[in-house]
Amino acid sequence: MTITTLRRALLLGTIATLPCIAGHAMAATEASAAEDQGIAEGSNILVTATKVNEIAPVTASLQTTQPQAIISRSFIEDSLPATADFNQIALISPSVSNFGGTNGAGLSESKAQIRGFQDAEYNITYDGVPFGDTNDPSHHSNTFFPSNTIETLVVDRGPGNASNLGIATFGGSMNLFSRATREDASAELKGSYGTWNTWLTRAVLQSGAIKQLGGTEIMLSGQHVESDGARSYSPFRSNNIFGKIMIPISSDVKLTLLGTYNENRFNQPDKDGATLSQVALYGKNFSLNNDPNSQTYYGYNHTNKTTDFEIVKLEANIAPGSSFENRAYTYSYDNETLSGNDVTLYATATPAQIAAANVVTLTPGGTAVSGVPGYTKTNKYRVWGDIAKARIQLTDFATVTAGLWIERANTYRQQRDVNLLTQAPNYIEKKITLANYPAGTVQPPANIKFDQDSHTDHAELFTELELRPLPGLTVTPGFKHVDLERQINATYNQTTRFAQNISKDYQADLPFLTANYAVTEQLSAYAQFAKGFLAPPLSVLYVVYPKYSTATPQKSTNYQAGFVYHGSHLSLDADLYYIDFRNKVAVDTTAPASEGTVYINLGRAVYKGVEGQLTYAFDNGLAVFANASRNYAKTHNPGVAHTQIANAPMWTAAGGVLFKQGPVKFSLIDKYTGPQYAAEGEPAAYRIAGYNSAILSARYEIGPVRIGVEVNDLFNSTKITNINQGKTAPYDQYFYQPGRSVMGDVTITF
Repeated sequence: MTITTLRRALLLGTIATLPCIAGHAMAATEASAAEDQGIAEGSNILVTATKVNEIAPVTASLQTTQPQAIISRSFIEDSLPATADFNQIALISPSVSNFGGTNGAGLSESKAQIRGFQDAEYNITYDGVPFGDTNDPSHHSNTFFPSNTIETLVVDRGPGNASNLGIATFGGSMNLFSRATREDASAELKGSYGTWNTWLTRAVLQSGAIKQLGGTEIMLSGQHVESDGARSYSPFRSNNIFGKIMIPISSDVKLTLLGTYNENRFNQPDKDGATLSQVALYGKNFSLNNDPNSQTYYGYNHTNKTTDFEIVKLEANIAPGSSFENRAYTYSYDNETLSGNDVTLYATATPAQIAAANVVTLTPGGTAVSGVPGYTKTNKYRVWGDIAKARIQLTDFATVTAGLWIERANTYRQQRDVNLLTQAPNYIEKKITLANYPAGTVQPPANIKFDQDSHTDHAELFTELELRPLPGLTVTPGFKHVDLERQINATYNQTTRFAQNISKDYQADLPFLTANYAVTEQLSAYAQFAKGFLAPPLSVLYVVYPKYSTATPQKSTNYQAGFVYHGSHLSLDADLYYIDFRNKVAVDTTAPASEGTVYINLGRAVYKGVEGQLTYAFDNGLAVFANASRNYAKTHNPGVAHTQIANAPMWTAAGGVLFKQGPVKFSLIDKYTGPQYAAEGEPAAYRIAGYNSAILSARYEIGPVRIGVEVNDLFNSTKITNINQGKTAPYDQYFYQPGRSVMGDVTITF
């Protein structure tokens, strides 16, 4: 089935279903938490309203079919800095680690790992809509959705059911859910100030149910953040506006409109991190300086990012036990960057060597003169999509869910060399070897690295059958077909630097089988078999002769089982997992030179481990919690030693205490990320020791006023969290924890 055919099917299906919605809607029932999430989003949320679950920082649903962590708004609000990004929110979960955030919580981007799977190897969704960059499905943690836009975060450690959407179900999903509208009107004003001259202002307005508009509820939020940042000459500034309208068209039909706009401005090199020599000279917080003759001058290294995200969601009950849902959405990302060419120059260079590197060529083929080399970068895209799902109850023991997801993305990317002193073109790119290129290729301009348009057409067709053969037992087989087509229309393609028009279509058929058995009302057990999928990145088309590359989608086979228990005072869940990853995309080192760079599928890895989390609540408002994971993530290629995957911690652990009683709220939470390697093959020089990330938070309410304080990185740890390899070891860039920070805040609620 082609993508064009799928588009037509979705359009016809939507048109055909709307009369059914209008003519056959039945009496609506109050939505449960699971229904609030949508139709078969892959993370049914059924959390028993017990004392322990009211205070637990993380728990799992009794209906889950895979390992899961649910993090509530109360934990986000009461225990984390207001500037936290979604990766810091998710960090409390078992098997989740992250690095980055070196400028302070939410003041620079971070990257999360789930069981050792890296960003771009798992999905992130917002209200059920998968989002990510269009060259590969990586993410920007503080660019789209700051914490004021998130009500709940659910980490699913697995591909889910067939209806779990995204082009990287490979490693699981991190699911964000938007702030909820409320029936009661309210207003909340928040102000925070703390370390690094960081300040935040936030307003949240709830209209409540407006009777004159049939019970319509409106929620608006605005947030502004400014900080000097933890790192040298690295100020950060952000603005966010969020709005959501819930319109009950009838007792059976609901329309939700959502939109958010975000703007970030900050000073940071495009390739961030500090070399060991820079750290020795200037300290672990070194990033930029105030020397206009240096490539690390803050005035030459700055980025402006703007994003928007909009969803129109229609939900309808069309018969008892049956429903229809359609989500139309669009989002955009625009990154405009100016950066020095090489901010690692101070690694081992003498002043004379630095001067020799700070040269530019101002005319094509001209003589190099003194200057400061750098480049401009643009990465901007707009995505449109639609997700339609129908859930039909066939019998008392069988329900079918079927649907279609289509998406179109248009992207523009460019990079040009400039003299940072004047912004004039810098003609320093090497000539390409025309003999290795197709006939008729001409030399590209020496100041252009690339200038590229690309497009992605993506469709997923899925169905699953939920069977309830015995009381308490739910078995759900499913199937999904994925079709993703990448196209490049480049004036100067990245890496190859000549005009290319290339397209490549990737397809995958994915089976699923999950089961959940409610042993009692408090205890359930689950098991899962599922295939995961990850499309090759756009970079596999950055080759002179794409016809020789045979790379197909990377796939994972997941086997996992576990249980969830919700008692009155104890919440507990644990699981075992085994994941077989094959078809790793790699460069074919045996390809003849005449074929240029060739991408093939080569290699295998195995991910396996055990995970668990628990919270125990006492009667006096005090609770203790802990979770842990032992994660094996190693290569498994014949004849080669099995080594831990890079940036995959061998284990994680978290623990803490929480107290909520009357006007007092208190929490002390510590997450330990175990040892890992920053490079493949377990090289001793790139072994990163384990480190702690502890947060202390306290709140006291006086009528409508809440006074709070958070101490992030309580023990002032400044350990290494990641290392980016350079051309040689002296040019490696190191990332450190930013150290202790304190934020005080005042919140007034009306």
